[in-house]
Amino acid sequence: MNSNADSFRKGLENIRRSQEKLENSFAETQTELKALKSRMNNAEERISDVEDKIMEITQSGQQTENQMKKHESNIRDLWDNIKQANLHIIGTPEEEEKEKGIENIFEEIMAENFPNLKDTDIKIQETQRAPNKLNPNRPTPRHIIIKMAIIQDKVRILKAAREKQSINYKGIPIRLSADFSTETLQARREWQDIFKVLKGKICNLEYSIQSEYHLK
Repeated sequence: MNSNADSFRKGLENIRRSQEKLENSFAETQTELKALKSRMNNAEERISDVEDKIMEITQSGQQTENQMKKHESNIRDLWDNIKQANLHIIGTPEEEEKEKGIENIFEEIMAENFPNLKDTDIKIQETQRAPNKLNPNRPTPRHIIIKMAIIQDKVRILKAAREKQSINYKGIPIRLSADFSTETLQARREWQDIFKVLKGKICNLEYSIQSEYHLK
């Protein structure tokens, strides 16, 4: 009997010790979980702070970019205003200029292409080749820039050029255009490309509609 009682007590003691170990282990696990949760909360706060800083930097960068674009636009507009009275002539040989001067070349272009404007009082304020420096390796002649005294004269000449379409100087094809900044010219080219694509799509759509109509 005593032996059985001792065995029973030992068994209970072992169970109690195991239970204590489990309780201690559970308590340690809870402590570790709390510490881990605390670290996770701290990490989330730091991540949130970093995200806020990234957002601030992004917004600041966007504002800076917008300001730069605005400044570029203002500079482009300023250049376009400065060039507003300029007439751009492309394709006239430079040899002619040495003999006659740019103003005489311009008068000959007007007489050859726009005789109806010849007798109008068109005044020139300034003339030059662009770029100013001559590059002997340049394959094409430098452009001529004519600064008109009155902007409306430039408008009339360009209107007449659009109506005539083919402009020549002594039989050599040349082009007349407004003198815009490089950025404005690039933007105009991009829009022209877009318009060409849209025009092509419209033509294809009209052709498809006509084909379907005839099939019916």
